[in-house]
Amino acid sequence: MGDFFYLIPVSIALGAVGLGVFLWSLRASQYEDLDGAAERILFDDDAPVVPSKGLDDEDDKPES
Repeated sequence: MGDFFYLIPVSIALGAVGLGVFLWSLRASQYEDLDGAAERILFDDDAPVVPSKGLDDEDDKPES
């Protein structure tokens, strides 16, 4: 029973810290653009890979 006097304030303090972090994230606009990161992966901004001329492409052809 004595443990509850220790655990209850600790759990309330952890809950208050979690609530504080959540409210900070709301004020810092962390949840402003949820779809942007999901759609950004679909756009290819990298340069296309051009195969070099030194590769032997005959290995991929079936033998007759």
